[in-house]
Amino acid sequence: MLLHAHHELHVIAGMRLQEVFTEQRFGFFRQSTARGIGGLRLRLSCFTRNPFLSFGLKMASQYQRTVPLEVRRAEGERVRAKHPDKIPIIVERASRSRAPELDKKKYLVPSDLTVGQLCFLIRQRVSLRPEEALFFFVNNSLPPSSSPLSAVYEEHHDEDLFLYMTYSNESVYGA
Repeated sequence: MLLHAHHELHVIAGMRLQEVFTEQRFGFFRQSTARGIGGLRLRLSCFTRNPFLSFGLKMASQYQRTVPLEVRRAEGERVRAKHPDKIPIIVERASRSRAPELDKKKYLVPSDLTVGQLCFLIRQRVSLRPEEALFFFVNNSLPPSSSPLSAVYEEHHDEDLFLYMTYSNESVYGA
Protein backbone atom coordinates (compact mmCIF):
# COMPACT_ATOMS: atom_id res chain seq x y z
CA MET A 1 0.00 0.00 0.00
CA LEU A 2 1.52 3.31 -1.07
CA LEU A 3 0.85 6.74 0.32
CA HIS A 4 -1.52 8.72 -1.86
CA ALA A 5 -2.04 11.46 0.68
CA HIS A 6 -4.52 14.28 0.53
CA HIS A 7 -2.83 17.18 2.26
CA GLU A 8 -4.98 19.69 4.07
CA LEU A 9 -3.50 22.93 5.36
CA HIS A 10 -5.24 24.91 8.06
CA VAL A 11 -4.63 28.64 8.31
CA ILE A 12 -3.50 29.55 11.79
CA ALA A 13 -5.28 32.62 13.21
CA GLY A 14 -3.45 35.81 12.30
CA MET A 15 -1.12 34.11 9.81
CA ARG A 16 -1.02 34.65 6.08
CA LEU A 17 -0.44 31.46 4.08
CA GLN A 18 1.57 31.34 0.88
CA GLU A 19 1.89 28.19 -1.18
CA VAL A 20 4.35 27.39 -3.92
CA PHE A 21 4.04 24.31 -6.14
CA THR A 22 7.01 23.13 -8.16
CA GLU A 23 6.69 20.17 -10.48
CA GLN A 24 9.15 17.34 -9.99
CA ARG A 25 9.46 14.36 -12.31
CA PHE A 26 7.64 12.01 -9.95
CA GLY A 27 5.47 14.32 -7.91
CA PHE A 28 4.65 17.81 -6.84
CA PHE A 29 6.75 19.36 -4.13
CA ARG A 30 4.41 21.51 -2.12
CA GLN A 31 5.97 24.18 0.03
CA SER A 32 3.84 26.38 2.22
CA THR A 33 4.98 29.29 4.32
CA ALA A 34 2.81 30.94 6.93
CA ARG A 35 3.84 34.33 8.34
CA GLY A 36 2.52 35.70 11.58
CA ILE A 37 3.14 38.24 14.30
CA GLY A 38 6.80 39.09 14.86
CA GLY A 39 7.87 37.60 11.55
CA LEU A 40 7.31 34.04 12.74
CA ARG A 41 7.55 31.76 9.74
CA LEU A 42 6.14 28.27 9.66
CA ARG A 43 7.33 26.22 6.72
CA LEU A 44 5.52 23.06 5.64
CA SER A 45 6.82 20.81 2.90
CA CYS A 46 5.40 17.62 1.50
CA PHE A 47 5.42 15.51 -1.63
CA THR A 48 2.20 14.49 -3.27
CA ARG A 49 1.51 12.19 -6.15
CA ASN A 50 1.74 13.80 -9.56
CA PRO A 51 -1.79 13.70 -10.99
CA PHE A 52 -0.46 13.86 -14.56
CA LEU A 53 1.29 10.51 -14.07
CA SER A 54 -1.67 8.72 -12.49
CA PHE A 55 -3.29 7.57 -15.73
CA GLY A 56 -1.45 4.25 -15.84
CA LEU A 57 1.65 5.76 -17.41
CA LYS A 58 4.81 4.07 -16.25
CA MET A 59 8.22 5.66 -16.51
CA ALA A 60 10.84 3.24 -17.79
CA SER A 61 14.07 3.32 -15.84
CA GLN A 62 17.44 3.63 -17.50
CA TYR A 63 18.10 -0.02 -16.68
CA GLN A 64 14.84 -1.05 -18.38
CA ARG A 65 15.71 0.99 -21.46
CA THR A 66 19.22 -0.44 -21.83
CA VAL A 67 18.75 -4.12 -20.90
CA PRO A 68 16.28 -6.27 -22.90
CA LEU A 69 13.30 -7.75 -21.06
CA GLU A 70 14.38 -11.35 -21.67
CA VAL A 71 17.77 -10.72 -20.06
CA ARG A 72 16.22 -8.88 -17.10
CA ARG A 73 13.59 -11.59 -16.59
CA ALA A 74 16.20 -14.39 -16.69
CA GLU A 75 18.32 -12.52 -14.14
CA GLY A 76 15.29 -11.83 -11.92
CA GLU A 77 14.22 -15.49 -12.00
CA ARG A 78 17.77 -16.66 -11.25
CA VAL A 79 18.12 -14.27 -8.29
CA ARG A 80 14.68 -15.14 -6.85
CA ALA A 81 15.39 -18.89 -7.19
CA LYS A 82 18.78 -18.60 -5.51
CA HIS A 83 17.65 -16.14 -2.80
CA PRO A 84 13.88 -16.58 -2.20
CA ASP A 85 14.06 -14.64 1.09
CA LYS A 86 15.60 -11.54 -0.54
CA ILE A 87 14.18 -8.82 -2.77
CA PRO A 88 15.96 -7.66 -5.95
CA ILE A 89 15.71 -3.88 -6.27
CA ILE A 90 16.93 -1.45 -8.91
CA VAL A 91 17.50 1.99 -7.36
CA GLU A 92 18.11 4.89 -9.75
CA ARG A 93 18.27 8.65 -9.43
CA ALA A 94 15.28 10.58 -10.77
CA SER A 95 16.16 12.34 -14.01
CA ARG A 96 15.74 15.91 -12.72
CA SER A 97 17.24 15.26 -9.31
CA ARG A 98 20.44 16.98 -8.20
CA ALA A 99 21.32 14.09 -5.88
CA PRO A 100 24.58 12.30 -6.64
CA GLU A 101 24.47 9.06 -8.62
CA LEU A 102 24.86 5.80 -6.75
CA ASP A 103 27.91 3.68 -7.47
CA LYS A 104 25.66 0.65 -8.02
CA LYS A 105 21.99 0.33 -8.96
CA LYS A 106 21.18 -3.31 -8.15
CA TYR A 107 20.52 -4.31 -4.56
CA LEU A 108 19.51 -7.59 -2.97
CA VAL A 109 17.94 -6.82 0.40
CA PRO A 110 16.27 -8.91 3.13
CA SER A 111 12.50 -9.09 2.75
CA ASP A 112 11.88 -7.86 6.31
CA LEU A 113 13.71 -4.57 5.66
CA THR A 114 11.45 -1.49 5.72
CA VAL A 115 11.44 1.35 3.20
CA GLY A 116 12.87 3.65 5.90
CA GLN A 117 15.76 1.28 6.58
CA LEU A 118 16.52 1.10 2.85
CA CYS A 119 16.44 4.92 2.70
CA PHE A 120 18.99 5.00 5.53
CA LEU A 121 21.27 2.51 3.76
CA ILE A 122 21.09 4.35 0.43
CA ARG A 123 21.62 7.72 2.12
CA GLN A 124 24.90 6.38 3.53
CA ARG A 125 26.06 5.62 -0.02
CA VAL A 126 25.06 9.07 -1.34
CA SER A 127 26.95 12.05 0.04
CA LEU A 128 24.30 14.62 0.95
CA ARG A 129 24.47 17.65 3.19
CA PRO A 130 22.64 17.24 6.53
CA GLU A 131 19.90 19.70 5.48
CA GLU A 132 19.00 17.66 2.39
CA ALA A 133 16.40 14.92 2.44
CA LEU A 134 16.22 11.88 0.22
CA PHE A 135 12.82 10.74 -1.10
CA PHE A 136 12.11 7.34 -2.64
CA PHE A 137 9.40 6.67 -5.21
CA VAL A 138 7.81 3.43 -6.42
CA ASN A 139 5.56 3.77 -9.48
CA ASN A 140 5.48 7.56 -9.09
CA SER A 141 4.31 7.39 -5.46
CA LEU A 142 5.98 7.85 -2.11
CA PRO A 143 5.77 4.63 -0.05
CA PRO A 144 5.40 4.94 3.75
CA SER A 145 8.75 4.49 5.48
CA SER A 146 7.29 1.88 7.84
CA SER A 147 6.18 -0.42 5.00
CA PRO A 148 8.13 -3.65 4.70
CA LEU A 149 9.79 -4.00 1.32
CA SER A 150 8.18 -7.43 0.93
CA ALA A 151 4.72 -5.80 0.81
CA VAL A 152 5.90 -3.08 -1.59
CA TYR A 153 7.54 -5.75 -3.76
CA GLU A 154 4.43 -7.95 -3.90
CA GLU A 155 2.30 -5.01 -5.00
CA HIS A 156 4.69 -3.22 -7.36
CA HIS A 157 7.36 -5.55 -8.77
CA ASP A 158 7.84 -5.47 -12.52
CA GLU A 159 7.31 -8.38 -14.90
CA ASP A 160 11.07 -9.01 -14.78
CA LEU A 161 10.76 -9.67 -10.99
CA PHE A 162 12.69 -6.53 -10.00
CA LEU A 163 11.29 -3.72 -7.87
CA TYR A 164 12.16 -0.35 -9.42
CA MET A 165 12.69 2.62 -7.12
CA THR A 166 13.84 6.14 -7.88
CA TYR A 167 15.25 8.68 -5.47
CA SER A 168 15.37 12.44 -5.43
CA ASN A 169 16.64 15.06 -3.04
CA GLU A 170 15.24 18.41 -1.98
CA SER A 171 16.60 20.91 0.49
CA VAL A 172 14.13 20.96 3.37
CA TYR A 173 15.58 23.90 5.32
CA GLY A 174 15.99 26.38 2.48
CA ALA A 175 19.76 26.65 2.87
